[in-house]
Amino acid sequence: MQPRVTIIGLGVNDLKTATAFYKEKFGWSLTNASNDSISFFQLNGILLSLYPKEKLAEDATVNPTGSGFKAFTLAYNTRTKEEVDQIITDLAAKGVKIVKQPEEVFWGGYSGYIADLDDNLWEIAYNPFLGLDAAGNTIEEK
Repeated sequence: MQPRVTIIGLGVNDLKTATAFYKEKFGWSLTNASNDSISFFQLNGILLSLYPKEKLAEDATVNPTGSGFKAFTLAYNTRTKEEVDQIITDLAAKGVKIVKQPEEVFWGGYSGYIADLDDNLWEIAYNPFLGLDAAGNTIEEK
């Protein structure tokens, strides 16, 4: 099996409002493959999909109930600490829930956390040990 991820699928409580969140707050555009049942956003090499939580659980044959920490986060890495601050400031101005303000972190980077409407956590981070190419893809080392 090749080491890759092609789609990150998030189960959401309300597809319409979750889709609007990513379009309006993050400024992302839907792909042509999106429809009334599922939303796709093209990231820098993978897709993010939003799908109704109950239907996603049914497809995976698991129980859709649960609350609290989901034991995973999504990360958006930046090229500078200042970019982290700017993104968090912009999202806060748009009414996005800020879970943790940006700060220096134990592993040597700088990051903060926000939550989408379904409390999926996004880390907005600057990692001095991880480079990004022009498209925002990670590269081995700086």
